[in-house]
Amino acid sequence: MKFTVEYPIERGVEYSTDLLRPDVLTSIARTAEEAGFDAIGFSEHPAPSRKWKESGGHDTFDPLAALTYCAAVTTRLRLMPHLLVLPYHNPPMLAKTLSTVDILSGGRLTVAAGTGYLRSEFAAVGSDFEQRNALFDEAVATVREAWSGEPYHVEGTRFLAVDQVLRPRPVQRRLPIWLGGNSPLTRRRVVRYGDGWSPMLTSGRSASSLRTSEIESIEELGDAVTELRARFAEADRDPATLQVQLEGPAPAEAGGLPNPAAHLDELDRYTKAGVTSVFVHIPLDGADAALDALRAYGEQVIAPTRAAGR
Repeated sequence: MKFTVEYPIERGVEYSTDLLRPDVLTSIARTAEEAGFDAIGFSEHPAPSRKWKESGGHDTFDPLAALTYCAAVTTRLRLMPHLLVLPYHNPPMLAKTLSTVDILSGGRLTVAAGTGYLRSEFAAVGSDFEQRNALFDEAVATVREAWSGEPYHVEGTRFLAVDQVLRPRPVQRRLPIWLGGNSPLTRRRVVRYGDGWSPMLTSGRSASSLRTSEIESIEELGDAVTELRARFAEADRDPATLQVQLEGPAPAEAGGLPNPAAHLDELDRYTKAGVTSVFVHIPLDGADAALDALRAYGEQVIAPTRAAGR
């Protein structure tokens, strides 16, 4: 089991502004690394609406700028935009930015990507909400071609790349792309061109607002992972390479666990369902609390999980 910490995330509450200081981000990234976390992540919301914010939406840095900063102050921690909304971006420019982050981090980037779901944010960044699925597929195909380092030709929806060349190439020969979302379409994409799947447990109104399919329980997720691995095998891909990431058991926050043993038991259920990676959030009431939480999670959860060989 691998562990990612997401930073900073506001979920309908005010957060301490010291979490925005560069020295605090440095301390949190380094402490996460020392505590045994495998990755640090930032979500992408460049222009969220006031309505979405007031209904529980969250704040975040620009993910790729923040991850580049984290690359400079850590040595092992993987870097993960979670989720990067590909239809917001020009694909050739995005390929260049992601390649740069991978190079400057020494090959530590994992791209967890989604199609996006906030119609008003699409309008704000000048992207077509109704075309988001086509734009997503187009972006993945383009960045993969660009990362080859060979001349590429793509006649995109919003761009024309004729004999372009991206150099320098990413450090990783196959820079991993994990796909977010629950839908059958997302799972088909994972089989075709993804390296991992990042679903969520959600149902009813929550699933509708996120514009995704329902997956209500860890058992239901386990069935979906089993099916996905079978499809990998049918596509002549190694099922053992599939990565599956899920938000950690509630409370999905590092530190302050009311019952660490129960948390570990729930993670064991996740592992049996095929989950290979979980992410948790930091508390929002200041730098000291965040650092203490990371250390506590490392001692109470990460270390016992590794000692058990999970």
